[in-house]
Amino acid sequence: MSRNFIILTISLFVLIPLQVLVLEHIALFNLGFCFLYLLFMLLLPVELGHTKGMGIALIIGLLVDVFAATIGIHAAATVLLMFLRPIWLRIIIPRSGFEVNVLPSVANYGLAWFIVYAGPLIILHTLAFFFLEAAGSGLFWITLSKSGLTAVISLVFMIAIQYLFYPKGKS
Repeated sequence: MSRNFIILTISLFVLIPLQVLVLEHIALFNLGFCFLYLLFMLLLPVELGHTKGMGIALIIGLLVDVFAATIGIHAAATVLLMFLRPIWLRIIIPRSGFEVNVLPSVANYGLAWFIVYAGPLIILHTLAFFFLEAAGSGLFWITLSKSGLTAVISLVFMIAIQYLFYPKGKS
């Protein structure tokens, strides 16, 4: 069993319950939420294919939807994130390229790279989530505010969690 598999398995069994039992019920000014479960999706190996990634996203998204009573909104937004992830990774590939069996994390590629990698994907996920939740653009500015604040909160917590709990160095 590889070190990455252990890290991802522990992440899955900690982040999903944390999301559905705690974070779903916490909001900053009724605008900002924390989608920490996305960290698991973002840390999946780079060499994971489109189909497998989207399949995992669908299962995780539906699991979160069941507990959050959001009727497929998490699933749709998370599948979108995993559809765009390989495309974005090809655009922001480091100069030395991606190493095989190395997770795309702060410890492995640095804080600046992780922000460039995760930030846009989280923003697109939150935009999709909140616009689907609003069922249109009638509440455009509120939805945009929710998306922006949630993306920032989620990214900050993801970075903090990695510094606090994830192994340092190549994994």
